[in-house]
Amino acid sequence: MAWNFEQIDGPYGNVTEGPAWDGEALLFTSIQQSRIMRYDPTTGESTVHREGTNYCNGLMFDPNGVLYGCEGGARRVVRYNDDGTATPLTDGFDGQRLNIPNDLAIDNVGRIWFTDPYYEGAAGDWTEDRGNKDLDHDSVYRLDPQDDGSWAISRVTFDTTRPNGLLFSLDHSVLFVAQSGRREDEHRQLRSYPVNDDGSLGEMTVLHDFGAHRGIDGMVLDTDGYIIATAGWDQGGPGSSVYVFAPDGEVIERHPVPVANPTNCTFGGDDLSTLYVTSIGGYLLRVETERQGRLHYPPVG
Repeated sequence: MAWNFEQIDGPYGNVTEGPAWDGEALLFTSIQQSRIMRYDPTTGESTVHREGTNYCNGLMFDPNGVLYGCEGGARRVVRYNDDGTATPLTDGFDGQRLNIPNDLAIDNVGRIWFTDPYYEGAAGDWTEDRGNKDLDHDSVYRLDPQDDGSWAISRVTFDTTRPNGLLFSLDHSVLFVAQSGRREDEHRQLRSYPVNDDGSLGEMTVLHDFGAHRGIDGMVLDTDGYIIATAGWDQGGPGSSVYVFAPDGEVIERHPVPVANPTNCTFGGDDLSTLYVTSIGGYLLRVETERQGRLHYPPVG
């Protein structure tokens, strides 16, 4: 069945990202404006939910409805508090500053996993200069909550360059990672890693290779375990699309998107069957689907 996307907001003139459903409305980031916006489907309007977010990109709610974000401009992962403050969870690894934290996923025991690529220009003028890159790798990390309220950081990938979206399988036994390189010598792949009992990752499997064309940016899971992913561009290949992948990487569906370079997606609505999509050009799209999202929060119904 073809998906009929509806443009419901934008363009903002900069990248929109990080869609996260709060139970009644959709939060999404306007990265270059350092804002989190809130789209209310009952009014059809978006309002500023939070400002001064340091080029925040990815957002995610934990099962208790606590919001976390990747503030690329501040090179940190934060918890957003109800009083308007932000609590940093980490801003470095092995004594060096992080690159530009991008996207995050939360597992079923409360650990936060995030990607840390260095995309030139992604989070302010300083990011145009690769001389500001301290780490000699672009990796995925795991944050483990400690008894004193702090978070311990561990590096979990050693084969990624510019990892982007990430997502857990239904039983959290597999971590899916979008390897989203820009240069010709970098891969653009959907990868899977088994999650070991100690929180480390096992041997990587390439589930889908996009070749020379733009790969996956963001992903969300449905209740059947299928991966819904934003990928592609208008310069070539199949074009800007939302893909539906089986857990083994088989392309089940591909739906053309009416704007260039979709960035991320999530489900919302009363039964979590409405898919919201953001884009490089700052659009927000919506489409009704026959699928239902698997989200930590909110519970359906």
